[in-house]
Amino acid sequence: MVVRTRLAPSPTGMMHIGTLRTALFDYFLAKQSGGKFIIRIEDTDQGRSVPGAVENLLEMFEAVNISHDEGPFLNDDGTISERGDFGPYVQSNRLDLYKKYSDELVAKGFAYPCFCSSERLDEMRKGQVALKQTTKYDRRCLSLTAADARKRIESGESYVIRLKVPEGKTEFDDAIRGHVVFDHHEVDDCILMKSDGFPTYFLAMVVDDHFMNISHVLRGEEWVSSTPKSIIMFNMFGWDVPIFAHLPLILSPDKKKLSKRTGDTAVEIYFKHGYLAEALVNFIGTLGFNPSGDREIFTIDELIESFDLNKVNSGGAVLNMEKLDWMNKQYLMALGMDDIALRAAPFVSAEMTDVVKRALFIERSRVSRLTEFDDALRPYLELQAYDPAILVWKKADAADACAQLERMLALIETLSDAVFSAVDLLESAVKEYITREGLQNGNVLWPLRVALSGQEKSATPFETLWVLGKETSLERLRHAVAALKT
Repeated sequence: MVVRTRLAPSPTGMMHIGTLRTALFDYFLAKQSGGKFIIRIEDTDQGRSVPGAVENLLEMFEAVNISHDEGPFLNDDGTISERGDFGPYVQSNRLDLYKKYSDELVAKGFAYPCFCSSERLDEMRKGQVALKQTTKYDRRCLSLTAADARKRIESGESYVIRLKVPEGKTEFDDAIRGHVVFDHHEVDDCILMKSDGFPTYFLAMVVDDHFMNISHVLRGEEWVSSTPKSIIMFNMFGWDVPIFAHLPLILSPDKKKLSKRTGDTAVEIYFKHGYLAEALVNFIGTLGFNPSGDREIFTIDELIESFDLNKVNSGGAVLNMEKLDWMNKQYLMALGMDDIALRAAPFVSAEMTDVVKRALFIERSRVSRLTEFDDALRPYLELQAYDPAILVWKKADAADACAQLERMLALIETLSDAVFSAVDLLESAVKEYITREGLQNGNVLWPLRVALSGQEKSATPFETLWVLGKETSLERLRHAVAALKT
């Protein structure tokens, strides 16, 4: 089987992380077999479309380095053209195709026109709710003759086209949830074509999936109940039914359905919070699926190679932000100096000098997100006022701290630029001095580190020496000695 998957979002706002997870699973499944991943914009509900939503979707795909295949070109018979394009398919550009197949269903007796007003439908539903019945259309217009319906249409009366759900059951094997059965008594005669000439999701999805040769339909579990309508229509047309896989919900940390009130739901927000694309793909791409029980970090190629729908959990996947922070930190720590400077630049207010680049490189192991770098840089850019008492090692006194710093001043004065070119060379020089003089590490390194950083908790003194450079390091040591003698 040639695997062809699709992501079919409605353009109703910023890209949701649930949409990203579906897209990643679609992408993994298609690419592991050399298949195709297609984007289709389902904009048939024009009233819900939000300007800029499609652009945001495509920007987020570019941000996570996910590309889609094919373009929006079809032959006259609805089959896919050989011509390619970068743009996604857009349903509002294909209205004639949907009308053709809506008309076919009506002609075959599988669908019918409905003239019921919205007021009548509201009253009908209220009555069904009061009687604790399943809310679905009562089929009043099904009794109309073809001649009566045609006459009302020709007179200009507003109408929709509804699916005529047959008696019986629909059974299918969900790739995640297993065998699923729906009794048709519970399935509504849904609207296929609206009065404005636009199809609903139900018809457009079936027509598009057929002509795009979609082999697998991955979507959220909230769509399980609509699957019988799709399968019924596939069978009515005599078309092959794709494999359905309904993904579990993404849950907030309190294990409730994720919403804007309980957490960030838009992918764009995570980038604004300083998460790397690689970390976000790793995190979202393993929500409800983990290729290995003893690993957490995977490249996208590893996720593609190991993806298996049968191993996707059917239960909800909890959005663990602590895990995301940890994962992002692992990716930050793996970046080189130039790369970390490039990624951090939009998040820091300081000019990207050599000192800033070195500080970013050192601090990348001490932060979890890019947004934390601005605060982390401050001790390197300007020495903040501090209490001289914190310069004293717990097993020493102020006199000893002062003496050790004066010795460090003398040592650092002698170190060459070559030694200052690498952290390990600075560490070797200082530790050789400690060993040679028979000193204790704490007595020397504690006041040295605090004098350089102005903080009780900071990077190692060797890292800070390397970041600041020789002259600034000497200046800060002199300041500390002066403070202790005051």
